[in-house]
Amino acid sequence: MPVYEYRCRACGARTEEVQPMGAGPPGPCPECGGELRRVYGPVGIRFSGWGFNRTDSLVPEDRPRKDFKRLREKAEEIAES
Repeated sequence: MPVYEYRCRACGARTEEVQPMGAGPPGPCPECGGELRRVYGPVGIRFSGWGFNRTDSLVPEDRPRKDFKRLREKAEEIAES
């Protein structure tokens, strides 16, 4: 089961709860009895494949680059056939 972090709207106290996915807040704040709201943190993202600035910089300059616009037009032409 995932661990969710909650923060009290009234006093700002933070707490972590182990709950099933989709469950609501565990109840009132243990510190002051205020409303708990789920805290959302940053998400890990990995960009892979070509077309992203970071991955494009890894391609040597002497290597020919693909013309993706032309490839898309060709794919549309084939799909229409």
